[in-house]
Amino acid sequence: MNYLGFTLRNNLFVAPMAGVTDRPFRQLCKQLGAGLAVSEMVTSNSLLYGSAKTRRRADHTGEVEPIVVQIAGADPDLLAQAARYNVDRGAQIIDINMGCPAKKVCNVMAGSALMQNEPLVAKILEAVVAAVPETPVSLKFRTGWNRDNKNAPTIARIAEESGIRAIAIHGRTRADQYQGHAEYDTIADVKTRVTIPVIANGDITTPEKAQAVLDYTQADGVMIGRAAQGRPWLFREIEHYLRTGAILPAPTFAEIHAILRAHLADLYAFYGEDTGVKIARKHISWYTKGIVGAARFRHAMNQLEDIDAQLAATDAFFLDTDHSANDPVPYEYREMRAA
Repeated sequence: MNYLGFTLRNNLFVAPMAGVTDRPFRQLCKQLGAGLAVSEMVTSNSLLYGSAKTRRRADHTGEVEPIVVQIAGADPDLLAQAARYNVDRGAQIIDINMGCPAKKVCNVMAGSALMQNEPLVAKILEAVVAAVPETPVSLKFRTGWNRDNKNAPTIARIAEESGIRAIAIHGRTRADQYQGHAEYDTIADVKTRVTIPVIANGDITTPEKAQAVLDYTQADGVMIGRAAQGRPWLFREIEHYLRTGAILPAPTFAEIHAILRAHLADLYAFYGEDTGVKIARKHISWYTKGIVGAARFRHAMNQLEDIDAQLAATDAFFLDTDHSANDPVPYEYREMRAA
């Protein structure tokens, strides 16, 4: 896929997720089939530029191009500064967040709260595009503020007129949060109204669902977030299905163990032992959710405080249990992940 001047291996995108899409996770998803991965949301508050968290989020060492950094805020000038700051540090595409439904974001009129103020949306988009004229800028947003105010088509028009080069739309409103089911009628409608690429997002959990959403919306690509947590190989499954129409065999316990082990090594190297062990816990939980006996394992894992203990427990769970390393994960596991 050609996307904003970059040649991608496919049209599968990793959604930006705070606390999840750090460099180790983005790299892993790209290795396992994603064409592009968007960073965690970076604040436009310049007072936080020197924090360890912000410095880590701006660290793209060794990452497969293109480097996409998402910025968030409500002030056009600050967002323009944030765009320049990240481009100076290696960002090749700037993505603006108008999709986050979290209260702490919306309470400061950022994220999806901005969709209530269309004139401010235009000012922000124009300011960011002007601040980084040599860098493509994309926008992620929702179908609207609530179900009575689905203004995604208007936001899309403003985006295109402001110089935004691509848009990603989550098929829920801000009021929906992550409840209920994503709808794709609005995304399909937007696709008929703009000439820039449209990426569909929301509830894309299986290869078959990815194909169905692409067919229904005629979107240029699909963006996957929560479904890839603990299941980064979902991207290769979708890539294979879109190319061949066939479903790949479920990964074996040995394959999942090897992927998780590599992921943990990257987390420890990136964050250091103390923070790395803490962050690894949620990923280990996601990788093992739904597997028989995993609840007791996860509880024990949350008590472990060093790398050696964490790795030993992980090895024991995947390699020293009743199943064979070459057994596929249980059917219940795949059903749960597709829910």
